[in-house]
Amino acid sequence: MADEITRAEPSQGLAAKRDVETLEHTTAPVDTPGNLLAAASMDPAHRARVEKSLLRKLDARCSLFVFIYILNYLDRNNIAAARLKGLQKDLSLDDTQYSTCLSILYVGYILMQVPSNMFINRIQRPSLYIACAMLLWGLISTLSGNTYNFTGMVVVRFFLGFVEAAFLPGALLIQSKWYTRKELTTRNAILFCGNIISNAFSALVGAGVLSNMEGVLGHAAWRWLFWIEGAVTMATAITAGFVLPDLPHNSRGFSAEELEVAQLRMIEDVGEADVDEANQGIFDGLIMAVKDIKIYLMMLTFTAYVVGLSFNAFFPTLTGTLGFADIPTLLMSSPPWVFSCIVSLLNAWHADRTQEKFWHIVGPILGGLVGFVISMSTLNVAARYVALFLQASSYAGFIVFYSWISSSFPRPPAKRAVAIALINAFSQLGNVAGSYVWNLKDNGYRKSYGIVTAMFGITIVGCWAFRAILADLNKKLEEGERAWETQPDEARVSDANAPDEALRLHKGYRYIL
Repeated sequence: MADEITRAEPSQGLAAKRDVETLEHTTAPVDTPGNLLAAASMDPAHRARVEKSLLRKLDARCSLFVFIYILNYLDRNNIAAARLKGLQKDLSLDDTQYSTCLSILYVGYILMQVPSNMFINRIQRPSLYIACAMLLWGLISTLSGNTYNFTGMVVVRFFLGFVEAAFLPGALLIQSKWYTRKELTTRNAILFCGNIISNAFSALVGAGVLSNMEGVLGHAAWRWLFWIEGAVTMATAITAGFVLPDLPHNSRGFSAEELEVAQLRMIEDVGEADVDEANQGIFDGLIMAVKDIKIYLMMLTFTAYVVGLSFNAFFPTLTGTLGFADIPTLLMSSPPWVFSCIVSLLNAWHADRTQEKFWHIVGPILGGLVGFVISMSTLNVAARYVALFLQASSYAGFIVFYSWISSSFPRPPAKRAVAIALINAFSQLGNVAGSYVWNLKDNGYRKSYGIVTAMFGITIVGCWAFRAILADLNKKLEEGERAWETQPDEARVSDANAPDEALRLHKGYRYIL
């Protein structure tokens, strides 16, 4: 009977009931398998109503992630706007020291991501964890306005990155526990719009604060920028503890039926409950992750992508090459990111609709490459401003890449948690390197643009190689299913020794290419 259960097709109602029975052999924190069986037996019309209500409530709660991400990036990147209004001069920083202040944040960010996600995967109230982390990084951010030298700014920036590391991989993990593979890219895109909007919003906030707060109470305007944004972050953190969702079995604000359907949806999506095994240790997910070659390829590819996107932290400076004054420069920095947000949402929606990843990543990258080439080849103001729009739109592929991570490491969740954090953490080395790429000011940063152009080329090659690996695994999945039909005993032994977890699912699961 157990073998029949593990071979079931998850898309059918009867198969869903069989899949639920596998929970009896786990420590899944659900009420009872019988409750999920009842959910699987729901009248289709009633289930549709319950699922619609579930998604409406879930989307509303997860929408706060967007605002948190805006604040996350504002607190991280407001140093770029502050630089335009005297931060570098007041702290007596040379260009290398300023770049170090940027890059040191990612050292703390890298160190904390994997431990944080391993922890968040094992706790029952991740909403409270994220809220506490947010409260702390808001406090640290305000301290940026109290620094008076290079040492002080470096220390503050290090700890800011250390605490901020909890948010993004944690938010991605939580969403992957609620949304199916056909929904996740669009939801991740909405989340990452917080990142994109922050680039536009930070310029507007920076323009407002820096133009009106100079000398207020005897302090420089750039200090007020840190104090005001940090205070808003801390206020939002209190709300986050009550609004953000927890897990599909225990989240507040959902009915019992909605939680049962939420768990059942995740079983149907992959054909296996989204839970870790009862005897799984705290480091097992990490061990499984470091043994998977796919993770290393994604780490290197994503790092190259992040180096290519490093213009983000210098966007006001690059806009300044157009020759306008400080405040107009900040205002002109916003429209390209609004455009990027629109492109990202459309690209993610189409990626979910077609269940295709590769071209939805490479397409925006190619647009960014065109923008880089324009910036390198002309000094025409209009052309260079159009190029900034194209460069910003390359973020659309970055968003799809994140959902490709989640869908490519489906089970167990402990491994998925580490995969998300490990790939994201390693990729931050790209931000460290990117902090120094844009020191090459000659000829409108032409050499810098040459470096990021090469990085985008490496990204395309890496994505192609990853797609080829997944296509090969899909062929093995098909061969395995045929083997179960003709030689079940041999197939059972093959499954037990399969190096990839998905090869042991064999329930119609296919990697998304």
